[in-house]
Amino acid sequence: MRDVTTAEARKNLADLLNEVAYAGEQVVVTRHGRRIAAIVPVEDLTLLQRLRRILGESDAEQALRELADGTSVSWADLRETLDK
Repeated sequence: MRDVTTAEARKNLADLLNEVAYAGEQVVVTRHGRRIAAIVPVEDLTLLQRLRRILGESDAEQALRELADGTSVSWADLRETLDK
């Protein structure tokens, strides 16, 4: 993975896209030294989306287990805790 500035990315976009698409490279775009975006292969994006979905599902499954076994926190208790 390498960093390029926004100016470099604009100037070399076609080459960057080829590196990402055909060589599997990952490129991070920076502005004023801060990382602001990434150009990644579609396969990497697909994997990230699947992982997010799986993690979301496991969180939902955990919440349902807590409801079933009575260890969940009520909305009133949660709200009271958040208001503190």
